[in-house]
Amino acid sequence: MRTELDERPWPSEDNSRIPNWVYSDPENYRRELDRIFYGPFWSFVGLACEIPKPGDYMRSVVGEKSVLVTRAADGEIGVVLNICSHRGLEVCRDKFGNGKELMCPYHQWTYDLRGNLIGVPFRRGVKGKGGYPRDFDPAAHGLRRLRVETVNGAVFATFDENAPAMRDYLGEQIWGRLTRVFDGRELEVLGYHRQRVRANWKLYPENMKDSYHASLLHVFLISFGLYRIDQKGELLQDPRTRAHNVVSSIRNDLDDVVGTEEMRSLKRDFQLNDMRPLAAVKEYDDDITIQIVTMFPGFTVQQQNNLLQCRNVIVKGPEEFELVWTFFGYADDDADLRRRRVRMANLVGAAGLISIDDTEVFEFSRAGMSANPDRTCVVELGGRGIEPPVAGDMVSEGPIRGFYDLYRRIMYDTRES
Repeated sequence: MRTELDERPWPSEDNSRIPNWVYSDPENYRRELDRIFYGPFWSFVGLACEIPKPGDYMRSVVGEKSVLVTRAADGEIGVVLNICSHRGLEVCRDKFGNGKELMCPYHQWTYDLRGNLIGVPFRRGVKGKGGYPRDFDPAAHGLRRLRVETVNGAVFATFDENAPAMRDYLGEQIWGRLTRVFDGRELEVLGYHRQRVRANWKLYPENMKDSYHASLLHVFLISFGLYRIDQKGELLQDPRTRAHNVVSSIRNDLDDVVGTEEMRSLKRDFQLNDMRPLAAVKEYDDDITIQIVTMFPGFTVQQQNNLLQCRNVIVKGPEEFELVWTFFGYADDDADLRRRRVRMANLVGAAGLISIDDTEVFEFSRAGMSANPDRTCVVELGGRGIEPPVAGDMVSEGPIRGFYDLYRRIMYDTRES
């Protein structure tokens, strides 16, 4: 059924103009929940190493819905909706736990770690009186199970049983880059950051797809040569959906400043009192020093020198989201490499010397967009199409246009789905 939302015009068919109202409209946000987060798309829910033992479980989120990631007695990882089938309570409030069962605190309906209902108090009544009808079937009242796929230790879930397998979902190029980091080695969590951002959730994946803002906004990145638009790099997009992409680059020599004339934030004599957070060792077979894999709708995994991290967007309404950072390494890292990873988290984290810039501009964006829903954003750098940039061309907003090409096909009845 068509609604008023379907009649709201977009300023262009080629996604080179994004209307400001998509970042603040409550009805649009509710449709995003239904069609994207609860639709045939995969969401990151955690790392398998966070629940290493049988009986372990942890809370996570898909869209606005609380879920539990569990490890059953046989080691199988599952994801269930954290809502009691009886009266709708959240069964578990702890972030992490271990046990043979999950029990709702209200009326003590009890479930096993696969979500099967295994206990109902007073099911037969008391002294022959009351109780549930004889045809009450516990098998029909378990916790809702989500479809789960684990990619070399990274756990993803979807509400839609018909969603494609993760490898098909991402496509071969993006899958190859994801499994470059999640390569099958056992993972180890080093720590977490969480931050609330007063802005629309879509600004975060847009930012991760934007390969050139870093050369203008982030003093630390460009001054220390960690990432600059003049470096050798590539933008990859899934050719089918255009919504998953990779930004990667290879670090220049610090003395190579050709092509930096318009980088007004560049400070060539910039130094830290302690330069150890910048000291990296070669870790992978290639020379890539930064790789950012962005998966629709809101998951990112980044390798920056020796720093490894997942970033997951948790939606909190049309104008607020939470960003969860999970810093990790490999279980067989030696002490020196582990220290390097932790030191580098001072650069790229919730209060890092680089990432703090993004949080500020997101909130500046919200202030401008919310007050001016009739205005539009211009997304024309690199052209107006969604074709991948030519090799080596990093000066493009094509991946953002690709994101909105899929977004519009999902969201609006006026476009082919």
